[in-house]
Amino acid sequence: MARPKTKNELIEAAEASFTKMWQLIDSITEQQQERDFNFGSQIGKETHWLRDENLKDVLIHLYEWHQLLLKWLDANQEGNAQPFLPQPYNWRTYPKLNVEFKEAHQATKLAAAKNLLKQSHLQVMSALEQFSDIELFEKQHFTWTGASNLGSYFISATSSHYQWAIKKIKLHQKTLDN
Repeated sequence: MARPKTKNELIEAAEASFTKMWQLIDSITEQQQERDFNFGSQIGKETHWLRDENLKDVLIHLYEWHQLLLKWLDANQEGNAQPFLPQPYNWRTYPKLNVEFKEAHQATKLAAAKNLLKQSHLQVMSALEQFSDIELFEKQHFTWTGASNLGSYFISATSSHYQWAIKKIKLHQKTLDN
């Protein structure tokens, strides 16, 4: 799928990836959804392959990145300039933030994680609706997006992240018989 360059393409990509992810989740039984990942030697070198132990962890990760986006949007639109990542994190140290997200949700059940993600997806899509193509895709349209554009943050929190989750879920599905 090509990287979205318009609001409509972004909406379509986000919704298509979100739907595909849920279809994949729904194609495995509840019991299989609850099982820990068993990727063995098939995992990549990125830290997330070891961090996320099960489907709940993946869904919570997506939910928490939605929350980062929504809080960042709200604060900056209200004139309270803040970076996307909360202090003390930056783009070199954000893997530690991802670990904190996982640890904060150890008591969260899979069903709750599913509901949280479905609700936050709706909130992100609603937030997206308020912006024009120019606001989304013109670089530095907003001072608080830095050298990037707002659309890239939405892409990262939606379609790109959903594609990442789909890869993990597919591998989980593939390894269920092991």
